[in-house]
Amino acid sequence: MRHALPLLLCATLAGCAGTQPHPYADLPASRELRLNTQDPSGRIPYRYSAYVDWKTYRNVILDPVVIYQGADHQFNAINANERLILARYMDQQFADTLQGRFKPVQRPAPRTLRIRLTLTGAERTTPYLGTFSRFDLAGGPYNLVQTLRGNKGSFTGSVSYSVEVYNAYTNRLLDSYVTKQYPSPLDIGATHGDLTAAKAGIDKGAQMMLAQFK
Repeated sequence: MRHALPLLLCATLAGCAGTQPHPYADLPASRELRLNTQDPSGRIPYRYSAYVDWKTYRNVILDPVVIYQGADHQFNAINANERLILARYMDQQFADTLQGRFKPVQRPAPRTLRIRLTLTGAERTTPYLGTFSRFDLAGGPYNLVQTLRGNKGSFTGSVSYSVEVYNAYTNRLLDSYVTKQYPSPLDIGATHGDLTAAKAGIDKGAQMMLAQFK
């Protein structure tokens, strides 16, 4: 029996990558999305991007996060209450993060962005296995390789969402993408709790957006 769990890990690690986000049919900007060949990590598999000088923008309108209701959502076993928890967490984290770059406003005006976030999917961290696989003989090397590649760790949760960035004054679409975010496989703290990894992915996504606008 003592060898059963490592053998189970060996048999299932190859399937730990989970599903990738796609151009969700009911998203307003889905028809604009194209395969993103500029992102080898696979975190942003589809994107539309116009040429924009982000430095010309000073203000932001951040719409409340929408929970995607389309039939092609990727919530799997995530229940309605957990979706709401993640959406509220996204609202807070993105608002707090973007305040480091933009002034929050309520009305469209020149030099203002409008950002719409749609939560489209999430995965839970598998209890116990998420942590155990970081130290076990099968999972440890696998997760080290995943870290070096910038990929998701074994039995780790994640979050998927879409981003639409508009010129708030003209309503012109400037940038749009779907993304899957997750913590580093070596972030042991993110393996404790069903939604901890998904929340860590939200944190990472907010920081990624902030870096884009600098």
